[in-house]
Amino acid sequence: MPEAPRVSRYYDVKRDEDGHRYLDVNVTGFSLLHIPLLNKSTGFTREERRVLGIEGLVPPHTSTLEEQKERTYLRYLQQTTDLEKHEFLRALQDRNEVLFYAIFADHLEEMLPILYTPTVGEAVRVFSHIYRYPRGLSVSTEDIDRVEELLENVPLNDVRMIVATDSSAILGIGDQGFGGMAISIGKLSLYTAAGGVGPDKTLPVELDVGTDRQDLIDDPLYLGVHHRRLTGPEYDEFLDRFVEATAARYPKAIIQWEDFARGTAFRVLERYRKVVPSFNDDIQGTGAMALAGLISASRLKGERLQDQTFVVVGAGAGGIGVAGAIRQGLMQAGLSYAEANARVYVVDRHGLLMHDQPGLEAYQFSFARHAGDISGWTYEGEWPTLHETVVNARATALLGLTGVPGLFRQPTVEAMLAHTARPIVFPLSNPTSNVEAQPADLIRWTQGAAIVASGSPFPDIEHGGQTYPVGQGNNAFIFPGLGFGAVISRAREITDGMVMEAAQTLADETPGYGERVYPPVSALREISLKVAVRVARRAISEGVCAERRIRNLTDEELEAFVRRRSWVPKYLPLRKAADARD
Repeated sequence: MPEAPRVSRYYDVKRDEDGHRYLDVNVTGFSLLHIPLLNKSTGFTREERRVLGIEGLVPPHTSTLEEQKERTYLRYLQQTTDLEKHEFLRALQDRNEVLFYAIFADHLEEMLPILYTPTVGEAVRVFSHIYRYPRGLSVSTEDIDRVEELLENVPLNDVRMIVATDSSAILGIGDQGFGGMAISIGKLSLYTAAGGVGPDKTLPVELDVGTDRQDLIDDPLYLGVHHRRLTGPEYDEFLDRFVEATAARYPKAIIQWEDFARGTAFRVLERYRKVVPSFNDDIQGTGAMALAGLISASRLKGERLQDQTFVVVGAGAGGIGVAGAIRQGLMQAGLSYAEANARVYVVDRHGLLMHDQPGLEAYQFSFARHAGDISGWTYEGEWPTLHETVVNARATALLGLTGVPGLFRQPTVEAMLAHTARPIVFPLSNPTSNVEAQPADLIRWTQGAAIVASGSPFPDIEHGGQTYPVGQGNNAFIFPGLGFGAVISRAREITDGMVMEAAQTLADETPGYGERVYPPVSALREISLKVAVRVARRAISEGVCAERRIRNLTDEELEAFVRRRSWVPKYLPLRKAADARD
């Protein structure tokens, strides 16, 4: 039987005679200090320094991880802007990954907005101008014919989680070309910090098919290919080549499709979800996150999900993903498809989504209304506007996924009070500058009656002598646990049931954190582990689990299994491999 390849080209994970893990490294000296997964900086023991040939290359004092965290955090606090803090943490990750994750885990609530939304949006915009260190895999139109060779250049041999983007629809800021790599890197940081996926099991990928931004094409410092985006059969062939080669190199990997443009996002998901285990966070993760928040908000009202009528504004990947998740949630609660569909109204730039509107996409059809569906409605134009839809549908819940700042106006929100004592209003667009309404305005317009959640973090609102928490509807409550559960179970497919299980788990866990729509971000790691356990259980029950070791475990045993395999940031001893290069 052939010997299994090393976890990485530079090291393997082994156990000593007492069963303790250590890293068997085959690179030493100066080179070792430039591999972020191995570099301990001042944390190397005296024995490691001697054996690995780094004596004299690092300061004489051996620091504990706690000392390193203290020193580094003080430097972090000296950064003056959020973007500088983002760059500081990314530079740390590129030097010493264990230290990076140790600090991130200690300051998760503080640093999440820095490493993820909203600051990552600015980092994406300026990615080519602040680029410092290679991370991840770049596949472009110039080398797609040799993608197998590119994958062989990746030094990791056991990748389990890939985030791949073509950067065509980043957050609410659109086509960002090669800058989307920052999103893939950021998402995978959360898979490790919150989900427990080891950093040596992750791979960020930029699928550089070009950009339609002429300013990027004309920018001599832009790092991507300088041409317009591929479309049609050429685009499909590009992705086919990538998927085929990736599945061959990493047969156990899950792919998360990230920030693809509207119609493309649905088409890519359906094209590949049964070819490789994969999901789209913008569609399914956003939908699951929103559904969980709506279940919690309904509970806060003393009502049920099926007691609400929903208006979803935005008919792109996020909006239709949310509308679809709500429909699934209503059906799970006992409604028929027709009954569930009748409670979900989708509004796009033309107004209420209607079958006679121009440019209707296939993925939008099931949410488009016929004229007979709105007979008796009062409206002035060709199609009902957002305000007219809220009034005529008697909406009790309003969700925004448009990226249009200030779209929710006071009269529309106030009109909801005629249908419900406590309107649910979720302006979910990212980054903060693109939010459909300021949470403080929503509380003020409704005199504190609204139940509010936003996509980016906002402080609690003080109004009328009371404090109103603003829930953060962050996909980070879904995708790390969903992905880790799929990795743990070696799922052959990411089923709709697994996604719904992630949503229900988040909703079930939220009451443990008080009267909230979502848990605090500080609970993200624990929530993600709970999600992973139940997603893995769902994979077993649906027959898509390829991991035999967990199929017959009890719930308690499965949770223990997941926790044991959850990566934690700590230094492992390093030993020099027999074949190490001096």
